[in-house]
Amino acid sequence: MQRTILKSKLHRLTVTDSNLDYEGSVAIDKTLMNTAGMVPFEKVQIYNITNGNRFETYAIEGEVGSGEICINGAAAHLAKKGDIVIIATYGIYDESEALSHSPVLVYVDEANSVVRIGKKIAKVV
Repeated sequence: MQRTILKSKLHRLTVTDSNLDYEGSVAIDKTLMNTAGMVPFEKVQIYNITNGNRFETYAIEGEVGSGEICINGAAAHLAKKGDIVIIATYGIYDESEALSHSPVLVYVDEANSVVRIGKKIAKVV
């Protein structure tokens, strides 16, 4: 059996721009992509904390160290500058891999700078 498991996430990013006229995708600061183990053109799911929208697109590299999170194309209707989002990737793992897999969880501050990297979801108290 194979299972689809969270591979990585960038948690509580601030959208820095949205561009309806671009052909699609989300531009993510290359440093953030590398930290989360994301690659260009990888499918991502975006969860908009601000308005509840959830959508899929693909990642493209933004400028290194810029903190850029730019929602492009039709998805620009679903997330605007200033919105808080989570960007997640998933992988398909065999049963044995799934049982031992730990995702890369990247937490950022208001400027989209990395403040912490974890392997387990923090418990809410």
